[in-house]
Amino acid sequence: MILYTCAAQKHGATAPVVKHPCGLAAKALDDAGLTYEVRVVGGFKHVPFSRRGKRQEIIELTGQAVVPVLVTDDDSIITGSRAIVAWAQSQPAVQSAS
Repeated sequence: MILYTCAAQKHGATAPVVKHPCGLAAKALDDAGLTYEVRVVGGFKHVPFSRRGKRQEIIELTGQAVVPVLVTDDDSIITGSRAIVAWAQSQPAVQSAS
């Protein structure tokens, strides 16, 4: 699996007031025990033109430039932290080897 994030990557899921969407998505995947690769895309949400040319892969996958985006092992594409969290929580628990 691949989780596309901004430069915050896994940070910000436990911030006291405003939780960071990329961090929330990563935390949900971690909590579910899922294995994934993080790919950082450039640019910032509130800085005009900062994303220009830096999120082409995301645009080609989803038609938009907003992260987080998860590409699952079966090539399903899930956009947005809420949808990624819901998907991660719906996955069967990972069995630990005894």
